[in-house]
Amino acid sequence: MNRILRLALSPLPLALLVLGGMSACETTKRGFPEVSTPTTDTDEMRRKREVVSKQVAEVAEGKIRYIVPREQLSAAFTREFGDGTAIDKTIIRKVQETPKDKAVYYIVGMGLRNGMYRAMALPLQTSSDNSLYLPSNSARYIITGVGCTFCFFNFEKNEIVGTTCEENTGGSRCDLRVESNNTFFVRK
Repeated sequence: MNRILRLALSPLPLALLVLGGMSACETTKRGFPEVSTPTTDTDEMRRKREVVSKQVAEVAEGKIRYIVPREQLSAAFTREFGDGTAIDKTIIRKVQETPKDKAVYYIVGMGLRNGMYRAMALPLQTSSDNSLYLPSNSARYIITGVGCTFCFFNFEKNEIVGTTCEENTGGSRCDLRVESNNTFFVRK
């Protein structure tokens, strides 16, 4: 019996036993196929990706006539911020670097959140009949003022490229964030 114990406790049989047990364990990773949604598009998925445009205003004789009431625009901006920002002013601003350049129009909502200035600008598309449309794939340019009572959008070649704080005091700034699309008008 002592001989069996010595043989069982010797390093060689113990090593063979451990190696034999390890070879039974598989070290390669074989995963199960992941369950995911089908690759075919449903009508609802396609509709969500479609670009939706809505007429906001029109330009006649150099003046802007709002099609959507400003109160509705303010409510849409407040919903678009989605963080408690209260919009109290909406405007459509014409941007044209030189008289030779094609004019670009932006719809802008301005308001406050926790006492800080907030604004959002969305570029509008102009149609051949001078109607101004807001497509859902328009970018959102969002300003948050930190220590600034008012922030301005900076333009270069009719595009928003930055911001400027109204007062030039130390520590005051306007932060600009750009989002690639919008949900300004709720799809039905």
